[in-house]
Amino acid sequence: MKNDAFRYAFPLTVPICAGFLFLGISYGLYAVGQGLPWYLPIIMSATIFAGSMEFVTVALLAAPFDPLGAFILAFMVNGRHIFYGLTMLTRYTSLGWKKYPLIFGMCDESFAINATVNLPETVDHGWFYLHVTWLNFVYWVFGVAVGSIGSQFITLNLKGIEFVLTALFAVIFLDMILGGKNMVPGFIGLGVSLLMRILLGLDVFMLPAMALMVVIFSVLYKVKVKNEPVKMNEGGPLP
Repeated sequence: MKNDAFRYAFPLTVPICAGFLFLGISYGLYAVGQGLPWYLPIIMSATIFAGSMEFVTVALLAAPFDPLGAFILAFMVNGRHIFYGLTMLTRYTSLGWKKYPLIFGMCDESFAINATVNLPETVDHGWFYLHVTWLNFVYWVFGVAVGSIGSQFITLNLKGIEFVLTALFAVIFLDMILGGKNMVPGFIGLGVSLLMRILLGLDVFMLPAMALMVVIFSVLYKVKVKNEPVKMNEGGPLP
C-alpha cells in the first residue's frame, strides 16, 4: 500500500515541482544577492519551510532588531496555517509518528492536495499524505540549494534582484483579483499600507499598518458573524 500511495501522490506533485524549483532558485539567488552566505538560505528553507516568509526573513535580517514586528509579520503572512491545521486535524491525529512531519511540512500546496483528493480504498491515506508532503519539501529545498550554490558560479550582476520579493506579492495579489476570489482583504491591506506609508514614513509604517489591519479584519469578522443569522432568515424562518 505504501508503493500505491507513492505512485498516486507523485503525479499530483509534478506541477508543484515546476513552481517550487523556479521560486526556490529565485529565492536562493535573492538571499545570496542580499549578502547572506550561500549555505544559510538552504538551512532556512529546510527549517522555516514557508516560502513567502522566507523571502520576508531575508529583509528582516537586514532590518533593525524588532522581535515584536517580526512576530506580527510572521503571524500575518502565515496565520492561514491555523485554519489548515484545524481542517486536517481529524485526518492527521490518528496517523501516529507520521503526523509530526505532516504538521511541520504543511504548506499551501500540500494542503490543497491532501484536503481535496479522493483516494481509492487501495491507497493508504497516511502514506499518501506523507509522500505529498516530503516530495513538496524536497522540491523546495532542492530549488533553493540550486539557486544558492549556483550564485557562487554566476558572474552576472545581481544588483536589484530584491525586486523578486515585490514581484512575488504583486503576482499573489493579481492572482487573487483574476481568480475572482474575495478581494476585500487584499485591497484593505493595500490601502492601509499606503495610508500608513504616507502618514508615518518608510521606516516605521509597517507595524502600525499591520496593527490597523488586524483591527479592521476583526471588526469585519464580528460584523459578518453578527449578520449571518439575519441573512439566513431572509428566506423565511429557520426550521
